[in-house]
Amino acid sequence: MERIKVEGGELLEEVRRLIHEGNVCRISIKQGERTVVEFPLTLGLVGAALAPPLAAVGAMAALLTDCSIEVERDEEATPPAPSLPDRSGTTVID
Repeated sequence: MERIKVEGGELLEEVRRLIHEGNVCRISIKQGERTVVEFPLTLGLVGAALAPPLAAVGAMAALLTDCSIEVERDEEATPPAPSLPDRSGTTVID
């Protein structure tokens, strides 16, 4: 689990950045040791489905100071291996 310290004004932008990374499966926002909000992210969660959690995070950003984001990452979602040309000149993807 990864923990990122942020100030209230940085909260929404950092959550958006984490969502964009794509390998995050759960985000928890804490103030001290108290969990303020926690929401799961799945690969199918896009567009309008993200609006309610992001609206809640945006509202909290104005109220929270000195908070942290705990990030649980999906270990299986690793970037694809680079493709390498074989001897015939065609591209091989492992």
